[in-house]
Amino acid sequence: MVRRARFFIQCKEMLELSGCDTAGFDTLCVFQDILNDKYPLTKPDEEIPGDIAEKITDIIKKRCEGYPLQYVLGEWDFWKYTFRVGEGVLIPRPDTETLIENILDICRKNKLQSPKILDLCSGSGCIAITLDKEIPQSEVWAVEKYDSAFEYLEENIRLNNSEVRAVKADVLSPETARKFKDFDIIASNPPYLTAEEMQDLQKEVRAEPETALYGGDDGLDFYREITPVWRNSLKTGGYISYEIGMNQHNSVAEILKSNNFININFTEDTGGIIRIVTAEKQEENKNG
Repeated sequence: MVRRARFFIQCKEMLELSGCDTAGFDTLCVFQDILNDKYPLTKPDEEIPGDIAEKITDIIKKRCEGYPLQYVLGEWDFWKYTFRVGEGVLIPRPDTETLIENILDICRKNKLQSPKILDLCSGSGCIAITLDKEIPQSEVWAVEKYDSAFEYLEENIRLNNSEVRAVKADVLSPETARKFKDFDIIASNPPYLTAEEMQDLQKEVRAEPETALYGGDDGLDFYREITPVWRNSLKTGGYISYEIGMNQHNSVAEILKSNNFININFTEDTGGIIRIVTAEKQEENKNG
């Protein structure tokens, strides 16, 4: 048996020695999860049974080895919902909440009470499921290619009592895109890291699937392919909303312009970085 406060300090020091720069936060998350106590340090002298302390120690050791905290815990919060995560699926990040805010804003401004929304490269489903829950009358579809990520997508739909319609398919396939018509909004957080960025990843990020991270030499491959392939799945006047990497906004805007999108807007995340590019599908020029 070991007391909570003393054991917390030991675990925190283990993480600090491993080079973890969020040691206190990570230790607190592990304690909250394993002890099932949101405020585990309010009882500093309460003793932790040996088997529970051993379980916490094993988790802290994995974290010391660079295994992502989210994978260690098996779930992570996004917006106000909880999502199961693990090897083979991208971890939901706060930056992506900017995409949610952007799409909710589009719906408000355009008075879209029951929009038809499509989430491409859905992964855990955090975007699709959040939009489905936040816009109750919406019809939301999610497309994901990879088996492991698709399993998490389906599990998270059940976990959150969501009505998202999940489709296992390749978003880069024109055949896939032809099956989807008359959508008001397409949302996507595609892989967008460059070859250079992939070489300089943090140890924790290397544990995430490369297929969800690498966007080609310049990080723009998916934007180049998704934009023309899925354009016809949008209604005229419909919107496409992309999450992007740092300093990619002008390049993505040019891709959208070249595919006859107009009213291109940029949205910054909480760190002041342009994180979202949104554009409107222009009416076809019937005169050629």
